[in-house]
Amino acid sequence: MFRSCQRSAFHLEVQDVYETPEESEPFRKFLSGETDNYAWLQGWFDLVRESTKRGVVFTRARVVTVPHADYVRWSLVVSPMNIEAGEDIRYLPRHLVDADDLTTDDYWLFDDRTVAYTLFTPDGAAAGAAVTNDPTLAQRCARVRDAVWRQAIPYAEYRRTTVTA
Repeated sequence: MFRSCQRSAFHLEVQDVYETPEESEPFRKFLSGETDNYAWLQGWFDLVRESTKRGVVFTRARVVTVPHADYVRWSLVVSPMNIEAGEDIRYLPRHLVDADDLTTDDYWLFDDRTVAYTLFTPDGAAAGAAVTNDPTLAQRCARVRDAVWRQAIPYAEYRRTTVTA
């Protein structure tokens, strides 16, 4: 879907913690204060660069609980590399958004017409995606995106004004 989208790829993240296997060791390093070369993210960075070069706009909004969970603190450390690759990332403190303005699921919205809902196992591990082109669902996700994006704080400003410890 990333390679076939033409205009936009938006990601809404509403979880405070993720349990993906490829992040386990890097997250452990973060918690232990060890350095990481982030080579495990290079494929993603390459995909974002390739896509933005052909005109796709990548945006990501993270709805987060304050005070931050360790995972959110880690995301604030990793975000500059995503931004350098071409993503526009914003953060929205959960207490500032009406729950009715959100979905309960994370999703990717491609070109305002394809939605890929992120699926999780009961223990929180990523389990793939449920993809739909249903126009009603895509329109709902676009409305949620627009509402969240208007309220969300650009990464640099959020980082500058938010205590993350």
